[in-house]
Amino acid sequence: MAREKILVVEDVPDNMIFFIESLRPTGHTIYQAVDGRQAVDLAREEQPDLILLDIHLPVLNGYEAAKLIRESCGGAVIIALTARAMKGDREKILESGFDDYLSKPVHPDELIAKVDEWMAKRCS
Repeated sequence: MAREKILVVEDVPDNMIFFIESLRPTGHTIYQAVDGRQAVDLAREEQPDLILLDIHLPVLNGYEAAKLIRESCGGAVIIALTARAMKGDREKILESGFDDYLSKPVHPDELIAKVDEWMAKRCS
């Protein structure tokens, strides 16, 4: 499998460790950002294939960051990460320019399956 680039954007250190450790076995190159502005800058610089983007972030929230990322690197798959999934959130997230979403807490197998699903779509 190719070494695609994944950008993980998460401001909670324990959650970041979880995502990085869960994704490490995939062999993809993993970048990290801890706020929305850093996510936008790193996305522009590294042009990741897939972005796991928390909704509730400092500086720029996930919605604002996703919009700016779409404007500058529209080809990336952007998957929202949210701990507060409520009725109607899925629709709001998808209408806001995200390709998909995962509700926290995320199981490692669910995370890997979602990443694999979207990477396969990119390659087909």
